[in-house]
Amino acid sequence: MKLILNCLFLPTAAVLARVSAELRCQCINTHSTPFHPKFIKELRVIESGPHCENSEIIVKLVNGKEVCLDPKEKWVQKVVQIFLKRTEKQQQQQ
Repeated sequence: MKLILNCLFLPTAAVLARVSAELRCQCINTHSTPFHPKFIKELRVIESGPHCENSEIIVKLVNGKEVCLDPKEKWVQKVVQIFLKRTEKQQQQQ
């Protein structure tokens, strides 16, 4: 009986943990040192909303580390543009 209850409630607990993490700002600190866009593997933009008043940019670097960037910084805007152009070019070649 306990096994059945655990099977029912564990997936729910995992979903609730993920939802609660997404209902707040994901970035506490932002990376301030400029770097080349070739080090970016993935890029996520989270628009501001009821969960967080700030827009957030989270990049996953080629070494696996996730870093938050300040979308107001000029160098960040430039890096994002270069990354998006590179991604678009790669998709056109496929």
